[in-house]
Amino acid sequence: MTQKKLLLLDGNSLAYRAFFALPPLTNHQGIHTNAVYGFTTMLQKILAEEQPTHMLVAFDAGKTTFRHSTYTEYKGGRQKTPPELSEQFPYVRKLVSAYNMKQYELEMYEADDIIGTLAKQAEEADMQVVIISGDKDLTQLATDKTTVYITRKGMTDIEHYTPAHILEKYGLTPEQIIDMKGLMGDSSDNIPGVPGVGEKTAIKLLKEYPTVEEIYAHVSEVKGAKLQEKLVANEEQAKMSKQLATIEVNAPIEVVVDELGWEGPDVDALFALWQELDFKTLLEKSEYESEAQETTVLEHQIVSNLTAEQLVDGMAIHLEMENAHYHTSKALGLAFVTDTAAYYMPYEDVLQSEEVKAYLQDEAKKKYVFDLKKHQVAFARDQIELKGVEFDLLLAAYIDDPAFASEDIASVSRAYNYTNVQTEESIYGKGAKRAVPSEEVLAEHVCRQALAVYTTREPLLSKLKENEQYDLYTDIELPLAHILGKMETCGIRVNKETLADMGEELTEKLQAIEATIYTLAGTKFNINSPKQLGVVLFETLQLPVIKKTKTGYSTAADVLEKLAPEHEIIEHILQYRQLGKLQSTYIEGLMKEIHEDDHKIHTRYQQALTATGRLSSTDPNLQNIPIRLEEGRKIRKAFVPETEGWQLFAADYSQIELRVLAHMSQDENLMQAFLNGLDIHTNTAMNVFHVEEDEVTSSMRRAAKAVNFGIVYGISDYGLSQNLDISRKEAAEFIERYFASFPGVKTYMDDMVKMAKEKGYVTTLLNRRRYLPDLKSSNFNLRSFAERTAMNTPIQGSAADIIKKAMIDMDAALKEHQLQAKMLLQVHDELIFEAPEEEIAILEKLVPEVMANTVKLDVPLRADYSAGYTWYDAK
Repeated sequence: MTQKKLLLLDGNSLAYRAFFALPPLTNHQGIHTNAVYGFTTMLQKILAEEQPTHMLVAFDAGKTTFRHSTYTEYKGGRQKTPPELSEQFPYVRKLVSAYNMKQYELEMYEADDIIGTLAKQAEEADMQVVIISGDKDLTQLATDKTTVYITRKGMTDIEHYTPAHILEKYGLTPEQIIDMKGLMGDSSDNIPGVPGVGEKTAIKLLKEYPTVEEIYAHVSEVKGAKLQEKLVANEEQAKMSKQLATIEVNAPIEVVVDELGWEGPDVDALFALWQELDFKTLLEKSEYESEAQETTVLEHQIVSNLTAEQLVDGMAIHLEMENAHYHTSKALGLAFVTDTAAYYMPYEDVLQSEEVKAYLQDEAKKKYVFDLKKHQVAFARDQIELKGVEFDLLLAAYIDDPAFASEDIASVSRAYNYTNVQTEESIYGKGAKRAVPSEEVLAEHVCRQALAVYTTREPLLSKLKENEQYDLYTDIELPLAHILGKMETCGIRVNKETLADMGEELTEKLQAIEATIYTLAGTKFNINSPKQLGVVLFETLQLPVIKKTKTGYSTAADVLEKLAPEHEIIEHILQYRQLGKLQSTYIEGLMKEIHEDDHKIHTRYQQALTATGRLSSTDPNLQNIPIRLEEGRKIRKAFVPETEGWQLFAADYSQIELRVLAHMSQDENLMQAFLNGLDIHTNTAMNVFHVEEDEVTSSMRRAAKAVNFGIVYGISDYGLSQNLDISRKEAAEFIERYFASFPGVKTYMDDMVKMAKEKGYVTTLLNRRRYLPDLKSSNFNLRSFAERTAMNTPIQGSAADIIKKAMIDMDAALKEHQLQAKMLLQVHDELIFEAPEEEIAILEKLVPEVMANTVKLDVPLRADYSAGYTWYDAK
């Protein structure tokens, strides 16, 4: 269940702070807007970060409060509110209403008292509380459940006051903030305090005597005659000041926490207000979706044909499909857009138009799209070979920032200040209500998407050139999209009968294991139910409890592995789970993906998804077929060539990431190992354990292999200890010995982190960037992860770049040698081809040579290869 979180905002304080923090701003009507704008930007940031479930904005009800009966001069002497701010308060309240937040004020009480009372209520209901204000008085409310955020410079620079932070900053508890105010007073609220006692003196006194009352109980012991004299002369005033500074937590409010649930803004009302106030940047960058966002009218035509004169060079085109799975989805229509024209053509008309088909296949007519591969594959289904695509918004945006991975044009284009596209969900609906809209609505939506592509092209390409990433776009990602499109269209043949036979064999094995488990347990139960399994293991069989969860005993894999020595049932349960996953995910899963017409699987490659640049595979994922288990490896037997007498040929880069590490770190020992053709893991074991080659044991080599690959992936001592089943101390010592043996690697890692902190990003050999904002995080875990990412991304990303370039080079080599061989799959560092038997000998020379020379490193690249009548045989 999600932890409930209450966000309480001090409306008056934040409006004041925003007004004085920002320069004067007015809208087209001359209304001042800086307080509203500052309030909004602060709110947007807080909502994104905190994601509250409940909210309230508290306002002061008037100038007179119950505190005036104690001290008539309370808040006296305050300057009159500037009229430029006064005129904005109604808009602040409108803003709060548009966000669908409750707002509340109470006669004779201040916003602080409303906040204090609700915070107490929420804590009693076991909710998290976040208070936002510009007034440090509220820090007295900080507890282990309540954090007080105080705005500092501007409106988005916020200091978080927790009991720990208050202790670190002042050496006091939150409750002592009240006593501090009682002693030093507060000029902004006209609380007198003790004249001559400032913050330092107050803190010093409270560290010795914890409260104002305790100070006066020991006033004769206070050091310093003058200070003692001041305290004695102002005792009544000090105690009254403490009373004035105390926030009331039992105010007679008429709202309760349960009424403050928040589910999001009234987007139309919010956008209408932003438009009225001329908040154009907020409208452009907003994550919210609304009709109000569509600030421009797009004139478009629905046509059944286009002439050659209308189909000009440099058009953005967008093919709309019913869903994301473009191998099977129905194509709905096609848009053609420039800065002066927008046309929409239903797809059935596209197929009837010789002019349009000729245009799509004309290399000389430049086209701009979002997701070239999707368009290429979809058109290929109807024998249309898309050519001339010069710009792909999806790929260009991915190169610009790989963290921003999205297949939705609305999201991507908004990042580049184009906002006139609605999301797919807003057009089609979601879930059971999802449906294709009317042709008019659809036509405008498709044209708007094409216009987004057209509009973002120039600024985005300029940015890639500025960041020296244009070559990565033109020489790697764009041509690779064409190659992946061909591979997806071709697909790979899968023998359904072979899979079915494997399924039957697995079913028999599972039934046998199931019977053994029941015998060992002494009872029948649902092995797949963690709850029932937990009862059997920890109550019936009385095995030691390793870990508990909220719902009972943990039966996770790591827990079961630790229990393996305790009872033989564990080994059978682990095997049952492994084989069960093979059966459901891979045997049954793959059978569903075989197309009836060509008996092939057509996976979709996600080219713009991973932060490192690696390709991923979906529908189905062919990159994670398990090969450690023999039963998993056997699944590859079902993958066969399409043509009788052909074979599959597989080539796999050997330890590419470690070779990249050697090149990038320039570590002498690591480089020499590869230059001399040594077994890298044996070599590492020799260096780390200080033994000769014939003294390296299998466990030493295993440990060396774990640390070799662990270094590439930024492994910690904890991670290595888990992999090798050793203590963290031993793992840390092992890593230390590794770095002592390969000092260049350690220097490289340190330099990468340092450079990343300076630049904010790291790069690969081909200049792919990964931005790492968490390097500046105050959270240790986030910062540590970012540092490990800075170390390993250049290695992993460079390996990804190399395999991508190898695919481009291989495609060219196959054409150059006029071979029938086809590239079918890419699985991490492995390429799979199908070819006539007579071409296998050619591939055995050609493929390793191309892969080895695709990028020149200071150590040799090497590709191992094999061939066979199934993918299993080719490995």
